[in-house]
Amino acid sequence: MAAASVSSAMKASLSTSKASLASPLVSGLARFDGLKSASAFAGSKTTSQAAQLRANSSAVQSGEGKVGAVRCEQTEPGMKLVFVSAEVAPWSKTGGLGDVLGGLPPALAARGHRVMTVSPRYDQYKDAWDTDVIIDVKVGDAVEKVRFFHCYKRGVDRVFVDHPLFLAKVYGKTGSKVYGPKTGVDYDDNVLRFSLFNQAALMAPKVLRLDNNPYYSGAYGEDVVFVANDWHTGVLPAYLKQLQQEGQFRQAKVAFCTHNIAYQGRFAPSDFDRLNLPDSFRPSFAFTDGYEKPVKGPKINWLKAGFVEADLVLTVSPNYAAELQSGPAKGVELDDVIRGVGIKGIVNGMDVAEWDPSEDKFLDARYDASTVLQVKPALKEALQAEVGLPVRADVPLLAFIGRLEEQKGSDILSAAVEDILAGDVQLIVLGTGKKYLEKQLEALEAKYPDKARGVVKFNVPLAHLMTAGADFMLVPSRFEPCGLIQLHAMRYGTVPIVASTGGLVDTVKDGETGFQIGEFNVDCEAVYPEDVATLTAGVQRALKVFGTPAFDQMILNGMAQDLSWKGPALEWEETLLSLQVENSSPGTADGVEIAPKALANVAAP
Repeated sequence: MAAASVSSAMKASLSTSKASLASPLVSGLARFDGLKSASAFAGSKTTSQAAQLRANSSAVQSGEGKVGAVRCEQTEPGMKLVFVSAEVAPWSKTGGLGDVLGGLPPALAARGHRVMTVSPRYDQYKDAWDTDVIIDVKVGDAVEKVRFFHCYKRGVDRVFVDHPLFLAKVYGKTGSKVYGPKTGVDYDDNVLRFSLFNQAALMAPKVLRLDNNPYYSGAYGEDVVFVANDWHTGVLPAYLKQLQQEGQFRQAKVAFCTHNIAYQGRFAPSDFDRLNLPDSFRPSFAFTDGYEKPVKGPKINWLKAGFVEADLVLTVSPNYAAELQSGPAKGVELDDVIRGVGIKGIVNGMDVAEWDPSEDKFLDARYDASTVLQVKPALKEALQAEVGLPVRADVPLLAFIGRLEEQKGSDILSAAVEDILAGDVQLIVLGTGKKYLEKQLEALEAKYPDKARGVVKFNVPLAHLMTAGADFMLVPSRFEPCGLIQLHAMRYGTVPIVASTGGLVDTVKDGETGFQIGEFNVDCEAVYPEDVATLTAGVQRALKVFGTPAFDQMILNGMAQDLSWKGPALEWEETLLSLQVENSSPGTADGVEIAPKALANVAAP
């Protein structure tokens, strides 16, 4: 069903920074007809129905119009977990946040927990059903009606908040236009968009009776653990406390996870009034911006509020957690706040179904750890031929896959290309991003016709072929909370050459599974000569190992690791249990997913 139009009151509120009315945060249900799905039941399942579903669960498969299953034999959930995020892959993704929300929840469901994700409905997702549940949400000066869509995939209830603030802005294939009209620019109404989203997300476990899961049915209830992610959900802990003051969700707790502290949700002080929160929360948002761009001075900071009001703060690797507390440069002016509340880092896993060299549909030859040394040279030849480089087995082949922006060190790599290519080596760079870096990338072939290629496009098949066919994967990030490229590389037997920052330190062992080359200056405004020298020296050190028995051993060491979400999910479970939410217990399932991975679920515009 199409979303309702934006009300006139809402339109008025978009152009004002006033308003703080004392009406309830979210008011009741306007209508509830149950899921529009053949598998939906009114109310909870009977004991016999639940038993029959459990008996038949091994035959249930995930796919279009079908239910997903995980290996799980407990009849009561260990925990009821509600992940709230602006991105959930494959439905929405601009970076690593979407990947985490795509992979971690199914891994926790496989442990035996009941798991929901809530994200905006940016598009006409072909597999998400209208639940017919409508709630009223107070946003700015307006009361808006919000709908919920739902699908059940890989053991997880995927819930989508439907309102024109999302669907009308981002309908279709829009790349990174989830947060603004172009990369780095916010929509003017983001305060209202994500205020609405967070309030609706809080009510989802209470108002949605979801019966697709073969193990659990009905509403999640109020004794849940919310897992809020990044600045877009920084207001959620405050809204939850407001509900608790009204007698709702008294047993619920919030874990707040930052995936990249560079994005904080800094807005004008007057925007606090648009959130309709009591003044008692104002100090949690208050912040003084010390950066000249865009404007120094007083602000509100959603990420800060998330840190202060949450019950537990996490991030995506232990080393990144340490860096965030080290000072204002790496803590981006929130280091003192983080030191005050404490933070735990848990390394991300990766999607080992999508990235599996033994079954990769984009590769003409597939392999595993027992055949990698025999098969990989053929894939290297295929990669060289694909991009038009001389086909040579004896020359080391470097690859870079990523966004062309300063955080990823693309500008440092561009400045170091001349020194790196002075030796007998080849380089392929794949990525899109800032225009000046794209132009530099496009010029590589003309300048180094026998040594370098730059591909300025989003090309999934080429990314897989590069990951399999390259000898080395460059990850020269200025800062990297966790990183996925190095995980993909090691799983495919490609040796990573990484900057010594964030999760790259936690995941790549120097001399064993890859090369640590040192830190770069976190200042993104300039390329420093010492950073160029550091990258060049690190690459040259790695190249000396190419073609030796030690190099082959590094390939095998990388592939021998379990880089899936299974281990991180267990650590997440232990951490969330520390919140001691009522009726929470450890998962008793073995944590192995048996459901096929979710299909690509974005409809054509």
